[in-house]
Amino acid sequence: MILQDLVNTIDIEEDRDALRTVGDLAGFCSGHGLDDLVFDEADVDGARRLREALREVCQAHTGIDVPSATQAALDELLAAAPLRLVIGADGSARPEPAPGPAGLPALTARIATGILTAVADGTWPRLKACNAHECRWVYYDRSPAGRSRWCTMSICGSRAKMRNYRNRSR
Repeated sequence: MILQDLVNTIDIEEDRDALRTVGDLAGFCSGHGLDDLVFDEADVDGARRLREALREVCQAHTGIDVPSATQAALDELLAAAPLRLVIGADGSARPEPAPGPAGLPALTARIATGILTAVADGTWPRLKACNAHECRWVYYDRSPAGRSRWCTMSICGSRAKMRNYRNRSR
């Protein structure tokens, strides 16, 4: 999913950001079939803003409210990314980016169509950001109950449980 891949272009724990330059952003988009998009330096900053806002939304799927500043940023970014509804010959309906937008608005529209598809098929609430502050990796929660809090129990979950154990033992 392009949204998950975008949000995970930064490794917080290792302090590695894969969206540092216009070339990085163009390469990311090319890897997702968006070869025709042209970006400038402002688009790189906007893509990083979009990435972090989407991470906050995925964090909300674990029970933490989306900050109002994040909601405002998403409203602004999504308003510049118009979508249209396409009706198929079989009567099916799907969202797709409206013709015209380029650069960051086109990327945002592509991500918005993915979100709408995930909402429609019920998978959207399972896209979560790890509760470990040093990680915050976005993952798809495949647990039966859909109540996972960490990207991996063996790393982030284990660290959190060990910290809680140590705090209780003091």
